[in-house]
Amino acid sequence: MSTPFLLSVIIPCYNCQDYISECLQSVCSQVDDSVEIIVINDGSTDNSLKEIESFIKKSTQTVRVISQENQGISIARNNGIEASSGKYIALLDGDDLWAPSFWEKIRPVIE
Repeated sequence: MSTPFLLSVIIPCYNCQDYISECLQSVCSQVDDSVEIIVINDGSTDNSLKEIESFIKKSTQTVRVISQENQGISIARNNGIEASSGKYIALLDGDDLWAPSFWEKIRPVIE
């Protein structure tokens, strides 16, 4: 059985309205349709969800968002992993960025 994605990127987000768009851009600017991006909105009380939805509307990359009540980063990551379908999983926090050459370097390793 083959998986539809080579990599699933799980991004938990709790009150990251100032960072989440840049985080998503750092991933989306590098990947193709072999990568799925799943953002877990972990009960944010700021405008994080609006920022994510705004990014999704402008993006050519498919980004899936799952909203849940605040349960903490570990449960958010686990829920993202459970929802993923990639052969491999990468975790990235909502206030972090991928290095500009991350996908270029990691793709040959996981292929």
